[in-house]
Amino acid sequence: MFATLNNPAAAYSAAGIETIADTADAHELILMLFDGALVSISLAAHHLKSENIAAKGENISKAIDIIENGLKVSLDYRSGGALAERLGALYEYMCHRLLHANLRNDKAALEEVSGLLRELKSAWEEIGKDRTVVSPNKAAA
Repeated sequence: MFATLNNPAAAYSAAGIETIADTADAHELILMLFDGALVSISLAAHHLKSENIAAKGENISKAIDIIENGLKVSLDYRSGGALAERLGALYEYMCHRLLHANLRNDKAALEEVSGLLRELKSAWEEIGKDRTVVSPNKAAA
């Protein structure tokens, strides 16, 4: 818990991310989850290439955690219906592929999951562009 006290830059960075997360709306939080998973997979690929197996496994585990306990858990199966079901199955598939990548040192599996996440993130970004935000000035008018 206090490890970042020895590294002021890391503490500052962590506080900055917490502040962003505290002020982000649900849509922005999902984008942050996509980014976190993509960064973790990218780091895992880097560590795979440099044969740092422990760090590779750590980053794959982090990506799985983000997908399972962030993206998948955030699905609303009641109002999302079939789309939420399909996304849930896709997230499960991604986790299986990441486990495979970890066990077999399979770079192609990492790239596959990364590509799927980038596609979903891109679609989520497009949804964000369509959202309309009413400013306080317009609401009062």
